[in-house]
Amino acid sequence: MISFIIPTLNEEKVLAKTIDCIQKYKGEKEIIVSDGKSSDKTIEIARAHGAKVVEYKGETRQTIAAGRNSGAAIAKGNYIVFLDADDYFLDADSFFSTAVKKFDADPGLVAFTVAIKVFPEMQTTGDFLVFGYLNRLHFILNNIFGIGVSAGEFQMMRVTAYKKLGGLNEKLVAGEDYEFFNRLSKIGKTKCMLDMVVYHTGRRAHKVGWPKLLSTWFLNAFSVFFLKHSAVDEWEEIR
Repeated sequence: MISFIIPTLNEEKVLAKTIDCIQKYKGEKEIIVSDGKSSDKTIEIARAHGAKVVEYKGETRQTIAAGRNSGAAIAKGNYIVFLDADDYFLDADSFFSTAVKKFDADPGLVAFTVAIKVFPEMQTTGDFLVFGYLNRLHFILNNIFGIGVSAGEFQMMRVTAYKKLGGLNEKLVAGEDYEFFNRLSKIGKTKCMLDMVVYHTGRRAHKVGWPKLLSTWFLNAFSVFFLKHSAVDEWEEIR
């Protein structure tokens, strides 16, 4: 069984397409939307499209890491898949059937990520170049050097590995995805499967521009890995 976990905050524009895509996977599954106090129709859309909903009730803004952990807390699957609300798979049934087979074929594999691309109709030259570079970098670091790195658009792992690590670091405002995947590589093999692709909107890069986004990513990565905290106090909501 696969537990799909999607952290959300005001995702009414994209969530239905993502959930409907995942619903096409014919294997045993559950879709969990972990909502961080949306003020739009995100929760209504999630329930209408067959997802379970976990609602955050705290006063301060919830971190993405906390949202993912809240979803995982009620997950019942053998595998956990962390996704973003604007993710899409061309053939979800084939994709996740293949994903399960990869775990079955390699008992030492604890988690993997995939190639990340922007929807072809939305893709800019910058998207093509940056994600092309990052995908290959993730492949080299994970598959050759055994260093776990992965963006939050897609991370699939054995639930036993997730529980062994105690989940994501909820104190991290940004960079929590890379930090967690790095910890996963310390307890087993992590891989990047370039023959498998997840598509998304690329909305953050399109809004703030690649130069600013890349500099922010670099600062957060440096801060998380060497100073053990994020370089930013709050991750800007872009919808």
